[in-house]
This record gives sequence, structure tokens and C-alpha cells, in this order.
Amino acid sequence: MRPMRIPRVAIGALAALAGAVWIAQGLNLPFAPGSFMTADPLWVLIGAVALLSGLALVGWGLRG
Repeated sequence: MRPMRIPRVAIGALAALAGAVWIAQGLNLPFAPGSFMTADPLWVLIGAVALLSGLALVGWGLRG
């Protein structure tokens, strides 16, 4: 299963990064770009799920 290691880590890292951005936008942080997600608490929750899932996928890819 070694060929799946790099895609797991890459997809997990992208999901974690996207989750972090969504959290920042949901919290209306000053460095986050404005969008329809700005200051919406739902995006904090969605971002947290994406961030944790991405980190789990990275861990799985590195461990495997």
C-alpha cells in the first residue's frame, strides 16, 4: 500500500489547510479574506471537522 501514502498526506494537508482558513473566516479574523463565510459560526464547526479530518489523514498516511 505504499503508493497511497503520498496522496493521503497531500489530501490530508490540503483539507487541514482549508479547515484552518474556514475557521479563520468563521471567526472573522482580520487576516482572513472576506466572503460569505465571514463571521458565520457554522463555518467554524465545518472548518474544525475538516481540520481534524485532514490531520487524521496525514497521520494515517505517515504511519502507513
